[in-house]
Amino acid sequence: MTSQSQGIQQLLQAEKRAKDKLEEAKKRKGKRLKQAKEEATAEIDHYKLQREKEFRNKETNVMGSQGNLSSKIEEQTAEAIQNLTSSYHRNMESMMKKLLGTICDISPEIHPNFRPAI
Repeated sequence: MTSQSQGIQQLLQAEKRAKDKLEEAKKRKGKRLKQAKEEATAEIDHYKLQREKEFRNKETNVMGSQGNLSSKIEEQTAEAIQNLTSSYHRNMESMMKKLLGTICDISPEIHPNFRPAI
C-alpha cells in the first residue's frame, strides 16, 4: 500500500511540475508576444517617420519651400503698403488743394447747347 501511495505522490508531483512548466511556458510566450508587438510598433514608427521625411523632401522639391513663399509675399505686401502710404502723404496736400479749388471756384457760364425760348 505504501508503494501505491508513494506512486500516487510521485504522479501528483509530476503533474504539478508539468503544470508549472506549462504556466512558465505561457508566461514566456506572453512576454515574447508583448516584446514582438513592441518591436513591430517601433519598426512601424521608424518606417512612418522615414516615409514622412521622404514626402517632405519631395514636397519641398516640387512645390518649393512654402515658408519662403509666405515670407516673400509678406515682404512684398509690406513694401507695397509702405509705397502707397508714402505716396499718399506726398500727394495728399496737392490733391486736397485741387479738389477744393475745383469745388469752390465756380464760374457761372451758360452751357453751349442752351437755346433761349423764343
